[in-house]
Amino acid sequence: MYKPTNLTMNNNSLILTSASEKNSESKVDLLKTRKFAWILRAINHKLRQQILKFIAEKESITVSEIYQHLRLEQSITSQHLAILRKANFVSTKKIGKFIYYSINTEKIGKLNSVVDQLLN
Repeated sequence: MYKPTNLTMNNNSLILTSASEKNSESKVDLLKTRKFAWILRAINHKLRQQILKFIAEKESITVSEIYQHLRLEQSITSQHLAILRKANFVSTKKIGKFIYYSINTEKIGKLNSVVDQLLN
């Protein structure tokens, strides 16, 4: 097991060094860590989870269909969809005047793999 003996900060990195293992150093990129935490917060919200579930059931759906089905205000639905879009959990496709939302299954799969690795 890695036991750090020294902890330092350098620019946007957290650096763990171990005296027991010569020249052993682990760096944590704090900017990437913050971004990852933001992505986890984006999906760890009950309403956004309901939105994702509904989109997955329909495969492709408009914001109007989402807020009508979930009985939400359009503005609230749009705000949550914007967060899901920024986190890349949903994809959009414009057809005429409508924007259709679908699940980005590749991104969800990658997140699931990373979470599994961190928990094991």
